[in-house]
Amino acid sequence: MTPSSGTPPQSDDLAPSRLARRGFGLGLLAVLGLGGVAGVRWFNVSASVGETDLTVEQAHLAALAGDITLIDIRRPEEWAITGVPAGAVPIDMRSAQFVDMLLAQTKGQTDRPIALICARGVRSAWLAGQLAQAGFANVLDVPEGMMGSGAGPGWLKRGLPVVQP
Repeated sequence: MTPSSGTPPQSDDLAPSRLARRGFGLGLLAVLGLGGVAGVRWFNVSASVGETDLTVEQAHLAALAGDITLIDIRRPEEWAITGVPAGAVPIDMRSAQFVDMLLAQTKGQTDRPIALICARGVRSAWLAGQLAQAGFANVLDVPEGMMGSGAGPGWLKRGLPVVQP
């Protein structure tokens, strides 16, 4: 009933509220769907270890042996929270001097094997491609990252050593 007339509501009286509920519901589904896509990307659930990738164990052993230069490309605040992988060099990928610092680590050799690690393998995969396009000939990715991804549980959960920067 409509409050003023005492008569049952007409379908026209309900239309705006039904549309509003439908719109809200569709909007909520869209946000949840996009959030799910973002979550899948953030956690890198589709990652795997390919032929130009290393597991965290392989990266650790190769870095300690001097076979690769392992670069932790995360942000300084991330290093402070988790530490840096033992044997890795922390270089913030956002730094304007990133390439210069990388070249300093490889003594100017763009064909020296470099392995990149980040939190979950998203940034390292992207940067590996960028460095390859920029002329670095032997860039490897560590897709598990520090926190784990679809490629594996990650450096920390595997109990590999870290150092404070």
